[in-house]
Amino acid sequence: MKILNICIVTGARPNFMKVAPLVRAITKAKTEGNAVDYKLVYTGCEGDTTLESSLFDDLQINKPDVYLGVDCVNLNELTGRVMSEFDKYLDTNPTDVVIVVDDLASTMAVAIVTKKRGLTLAHLVAGTRSFDITMPKEINRLVIDGLSDLLFTAGMGENSNVSREKTELSQVYMVGNILMDTLRYSRPRLAQPKVWDELELQVKGYLVFTLNRKALLADKENLKKMLSALCVSSGDMKIVAPLRKEAQTVVASLVRGYDNFVIIDPLSILEFGYLTANAKGIITDSGNVAEEATFNGVPCVTLNSYTEHVETVSCGTNVLVGENADKLADAVKDIIAENWKQSSLPDRWDGRTAERIIQIIMSLELPA
Repeated sequence: MKILNICIVTGARPNFMKVAPLVRAITKAKTEGNAVDYKLVYTGCEGDTTLESSLFDDLQINKPDVYLGVDCVNLNELTGRVMSEFDKYLDTNPTDVVIVVDDLASTMAVAIVTKKRGLTLAHLVAGTRSFDITMPKEINRLVIDGLSDLLFTAGMGENSNVSREKTELSQVYMVGNILMDTLRYSRPRLAQPKVWDELELQVKGYLVFTLNRKALLADKENLKKMLSALCVSSGDMKIVAPLRKEAQTVVASLVRGYDNFVIIDPLSILEFGYLTANAKGIITDSGNVAEEATFNGVPCVTLNSYTEHVETVSCGTNVLVGENADKLADAVKDIIAENWKQSSLPDRWDGRTAERIIQIIMSLELPA
């Protein structure tokens, strides 16, 4: 019996939250007697500091089987090097289907090599669009979706995007939001972080702030206005900000004098999940964090004028304020006053997305 060999490729830490359910679904299918197996590939280095030691324990999956070892800042150089290394990987590893995640340069590189090899390419979280062609990630999305044999979308909005681009409907599967698989799986294991007692936090008694976008960090003058508006409008309520080193340095220099703004080191997935699930509200520039907020029913303010995750706005808890300090202040005041919109969970946020994906892949008629 021929074994269906699936290669799951990740390019950054957030990808692991989306592929962990796939790993568990394949493992389950294999134990049930199905002729299927997988390898987990990370395009970065084994010593990548963004992959904290607790990451894989929290997700309850093994570390990647293979590290391609590509680590560079220039996106064009990264694309070329990942293409070369992944091509070498395929030389020695039998592969039928390659699953890529999201919209990174490394994701696009793997997609190109996969199609040059004539292998089946599946794109997880397909169909997301910002409609801003000046964004490198938007180009990545268009290329990856254009090459993919299987486009796994999270909802009707993403389906509409790929339909407008004349994608064959037989290639598109609305499987739901796979991040919800991880959130549902992790919910019983959420861990109260040590800072909870240190900061004397209480349920619904604080705000959470996260920031990663380089463009926001670079415009220090406007960021200072936004942070000042956040601190003033939140009154006496504490703002807890788990930030990585670069963001810590920038933000710390801009919030001097505001005692209610507390910067802490990044948390593990389970600790961060506990912190956000119990917050009064969240201010972020992350689409994943906004999705998590909608799942938990926590008011969320996104520091952007658009989102690829439109369902978090259309029926979720998310509100977009762009990079406008006044709009941010008004939104935070509404959170404090509990004057927030009603929300609901989008369709197929049921925690069974990975199961649907693996069933679809195992039903394919692949070349012998």
